[in-house]
Amino acid sequence: MERFMEQVIFKYLRAEPEDHYFLMAEGYVIGSCIKHIPIAGRDITYFIQQLLREREVGIPPEQSLETAKAIKEKYCYICPDIVKEFAKYDVDPRKWIKQYTGINAINRKKFVIDVGYERFLGPEIFFHPEFANPDFMESISDVVDEVIQNCPIDVRRPLYKNVVLSGGSTMFRDFGRRLQRDLKRVVDARLKLSEELSGGRIKPKPVEVQVITHHMQRYAVWFGGSMLASTPEFFQVCHTKKDYEEYGPSICRHNPVFGVMS
Repeated sequence: MERFMEQVIFKYLRAEPEDHYFLMAEGYVIGSCIKHIPIAGRDITYFIQQLLREREVGIPPEQSLETAKAIKEKYCYICPDIVKEFAKYDVDPRKWIKQYTGINAINRKKFVIDVGYERFLGPEIFFHPEFANPDFMESISDVVDEVIQNCPIDVRRPLYKNVVLSGGSTMFRDFGRRLQRDLKRVVDARLKLSEELSGGRIKPKPVEVQVITHHMQRYAVWFGGSMLASTPEFFQVCHTKKDYEEYGPSICRHNPVFGVMS
C-alpha cells in the first residue's frame, strides 16, 4: 500500500499550479499577502516546445510536448547572466550543447536533436517572464520582494532571511542562488534610494537575504499536507464528506484558515 500511495502522489499527482507565495510569521500564515503568478513548470515546457518548433529539429509533432518536458527535466538550469551564457555557447558549442535521443512512437525509429539555448532559456522565464507571457512582466525576485514589503514592518527582516523554496520548478540547478542574488539586489537598491532621499543623514541597516534549499524541496507541499493531516487540529479546519453532501460544492469556496476563496 505504501508503494502504491508513493506512485500515486509522486508520479501521477504531478500538480502544476501557478507559483504561489505564502508568508508565515511565527507559525501563522499572513493571508492578505499571499500572491500567485501565472508562470509555472508547464509554461517552461511550452516555451521549450516553442523554441524547438522554431528550429524545426525533426521531432515527431505528437511527441513535441513530451520531448520538451524531458529536456526541461534533464538538461535545464538557471544561468547567472543570460548574455554571458549566449556567449559561452557561441564560443564553445561542443562543450555546452547536449544531445537528446528519443524514439518515434509510430515507426519506433530513433531521433536525435541538439539541445542548446533551450537549456537556460526555459527556466529563465521565472526571471524574465515576458519571454513567454507578454502580459506579465514581474520577475520572481520582484514578486517575492513585493509580498514581503506588504507584510507588517516588524516581520520583514525575518522573512527576507527565511525564503524557503518548494516545488519541482525550484529544483533547477542554481535556482536558489540566482533568486537570492536578484532579491538581494532589489533590497539593496531600495536601501540605497532611502539613504539618498534622506540626503545621507540616515544610513539604513543592511538586510540579510537568504533563500533556503532543502532535501524535501521537490515534494514539500505533499509532505506539509501529510504533516497537517496527521495533527488533531486538521479535523477542525477540514471539510468532511458529510459536510459536502449537506452543503454541496459551495463549501469548497470557504476555508477556515484562509476564509473565502475565489
